[in-house]
Order: sequence, then structure tokens, then C-alpha cells
Amino acid sequence: MSKTSSMRQLVIVSPALRDANNGNWQTARRWQRHLASDFSVRIVKDWPDALAAGDAAMIALHARRSAGAIEAWSGAYRSAPRQRAVAVVLTGTDLYRDIATDAHAQRSLERAQVLVVLQELAPQALPEPLRGKTRVIFQSATARQPLAKSSRHLRVVMVGHLREEKSPQTLFAAARLLAGRSDIFIDHIGAPLDPTLGEQARETMTVAPNYRWLGGLPHEAVRRRIQRAHLLIHASRIEGGAHVIMEAVVSGTPVLASAVDGNIGMLGAGYGGYFPWNDADALAALVLRCRGTGATTGEALVGRLGAQCRLRSPLFTPERERTALHRLVEDLLGNELRGAN
Repeated sequence: MSKTSSMRQLVIVSPALRDANNGNWQTARRWQRHLASDFSVRIVKDWPDALAAGDAAMIALHARRSAGAIEAWSGAYRSAPRQRAVAVVLTGTDLYRDIATDAHAQRSLERAQVLVVLQELAPQALPEPLRGKTRVIFQSATARQPLAKSSRHLRVVMVGHLREEKSPQTLFAAARLLAGRSDIFIDHIGAPLDPTLGEQARETMTVAPNYRWLGGLPHEAVRRRIQRAHLLIHASRIEGGAHVIMEAVVSGTPVLASAVDGNIGMLGAGYGGYFPWNDADALAALVLRCRGTGATTGEALVGRLGAQCRLRSPLFTPERERTALHRLVEDLLGNELRGAN
């Protein structure tokens, strides 16, 4: 990039900042790091602010929750001689709920010069006229060496703050079905954003001694637990492109995932570790198959899922994500994009 480009200021609007420790914050902070070598990048929750006049382009995470900032940006530069571009990054709740019914989210789609989605099936959730300004950018995580796993037990982990979209009730019910298995350990990580779900997690621990709810943990601690587990469970109802899936894949930990578009767009249509959404019986049966013995179950099944994950892992490299982000910003600053004002 040119020296002129390297001095340009970008703003990332995120509805969640460091204290939330969720996917939006992880994305914003990682993208800031990827771009920092060539741009001045700041992360804000609201726009405009005291430094807004220096912003040359905006990347806004979440069409609905960042709608105010997107509208303010569009209004500020609509009549400018050279319009400043905004890219809107669409989350799972945007794609699979809000854009169908929420006027603010719909307006954000119109205002954006670029729509960014985080998994390969996401463009299908958008109206046909908007797909031409949509690009897929897979998120990334640093690879970790797979750890040796004990054959004496099967350890599974589910990661996600306790809220309805993540379907923790599916894990609660599956844990109860597996309560008699002393060779299967279930760890559940996530803060109780919904207090009722937190209470259900505590109740599950009383009836399923092999289930532990660990609450929210620092990101590094979460990654270590994913790395040590035999399997990651991801039971979401709607998903835009889960961080924990890619973190598991690049750590050598296979995934059992609900068969929703957001997960299939990460792991691929032919992946063998899906279960129907909200089907605790199917999830429990799949966990049992991964623990079972014989030529077609147990270690052989886990190994097959691991091999499939390794085939997807090149999608989630930092180098690939960094290249895609720099291309996005170059396009935004070049103002070669066409979108509604």
C-alpha cells in the first residue's frame, strides 16, 4: 500500500466492546490488528464522536444494532463531493431474523456500499438485488497444535453466552440424557445473559454430575479448553459464522453442530457432525457414537470428523482474512463501489 493509504483513518463500529467478550468484540479487535500496519483504526460503539471528522471509511458490525451509526455516516457524507463508503458486516440475527422485519436493519443494507458476510451460505439469506454488493470474509484464528486426548473418557465442550439464539437448552437436555455416563464429561462455558438459562444450567448440574457450567471465562482460557476437548458442541438456532467453530477447527478439535445454514456455511454441506437443531436426542446419540467402540464409531468417527475439519481449516487462516480485509478497505477508500445513498 502507498504511504498516503497508510495514514488513512478507519472506524469500526461494534455494538459490543471489550467488556462484553463476545463475537462482535473479538471480530472488531482482530480486524483492528489485521489493519493496523497500514491504517489508523479505532473501535467505537457510537458514531459520530470527537474523532469522527478524520474517518475515511466505516466498517459497521451488525445491521440493526449499528443502524444509528450507519445512518449518521450516510447523512454526513451524502452530499459530499466524494462520498465516504461504509461496509456493513451481517451477523446471524441480521441474516436470519432482523432483515426480514426490522426497518432499521433494512435501511442499513440500503446504505452500505459493501455487505460483508462471514460464511459461504449467508448470501442466500439476502434479497437477490443485494447479493452483487456482498462478499464473504471468513474469520480467522491462530492455529494450535492438537493435544493428545485420553481414551479413558470423552470430553466435550460447548462455548457461548447463555441466550436463546445459542440454544443452551439443547445441551441441558442432552446432558440429562447422558447423566449416567461417567466416561463422558461435558463442560459448558458462557455468561448467563439470560438469568433463567443460568438457573437451568445450575439445575442441570444437580441432576447430571458429568455436566459442569463454568460461566464466562477469559478468551485464552476458553481456547485452552477447546484445545483439550475431544469435541466442541455448537447448538445454535441462528448463527452468522461462529468464532468457536473456527477456533475448534484450527485447534484440531472436531465439531458437533446444529444443521443450520450458519454452521453449514462454516463446515461445509458434506460434513458428518451435524444434528437437527433443537434435537437433544440426536445430539446425545451423536455424542454416544463418538464415545462408542468398533470400526465405525468412537475414535474412528472422531478421527473422520477431524479429517473433515482439517480440510476446512485453510479457510480460517489469519493470512487469508488479512488479505480479504485489506482488499475490502482498499475498495472502500478507492470509492469504486456503488451503493444507495
